[in-house]
Amino acid sequence: MSSSDNQKVAIVTGGSKGIGRAIALELARAGYFMVINYRSDDSAAAETLRLLRDEGNGGEAIQFDVTDGAGAEAAVNEVTSRFGNIEVLVNNAGIVADDLFVFMPEKSWDAVINTSLKGFFNVTKPVLMKMVPNKRGAIVSISSVSSLIGNRGQSNYAAAKAGLNGASRAISTEVARLGIRVNVVAPGLIETDMIKDAPVDNIKEMIPMARIGRPEEVASVVRFLCSDDASYITGQVISVNGGMF
Repeated sequence: MSSSDNQKVAIVTGGSKGIGRAIALELARAGYFMVINYRSDDSAAAETLRLLRDEGNGGEAIQFDVTDGAGAEAAVNEVTSRFGNIEVLVNNAGIVADDLFVFMPEKSWDAVINTSLKGFFNVTKPVLMKMVPNKRGAIVSISSVSSLIGNRGQSNYAAAKAGLNGASRAISTEVARLGIRVNVVAPGLIETDMIKDAPVDNIKEMIPMARIGRPEEVASVVRFLCSDDASYITGQVISVNGGMF
């Protein structure tokens, strides 16, 4: 399967469910041929593909682990050889392994950093190498309110996502004159599997809007940042969190 010559191609890492799935569907509605990355959940990836094909623009799922640099580079090369130039990259892959810092195993620290931050490096660098000659592209990375507000038990997650914010801002200054925009969306508490064990009623009391957000509310902001309507926006971290500070 391949996209048409004039169709825009977008990659979403961690795109098989949750926020990643919502972003993939939103970009598909905006006219993108979607390539979703996933690590292990075949059934969720298949369901996302079914939903994408219902949108009419088609899509493809590519399985690789973003923590594997060689595998990520090979996947990016495969995407461009099969589907054409990459217009958009959304770095959404991430995991949590919460614990108080003094009790946190080193493997939990490394796993979260390697997925959210090293994974960002592993995928973004080869994609940028494709975008630079074309002098066009948009990269949006999904961070978290935890990168901006201290959150008990999430030092590893906060470190990874804060690193994502800083790296994105720095990279944006390097590629802005090449027509490539780099931004970050930092969601608050969103209705996904990631918060299924969280004390939702208590959390709502911390949110001025007094509710949990929906994946689609994050996806619409990502779609805007990828569009020409956001042509003068780069190097920004945009919060989608119901008013949390």
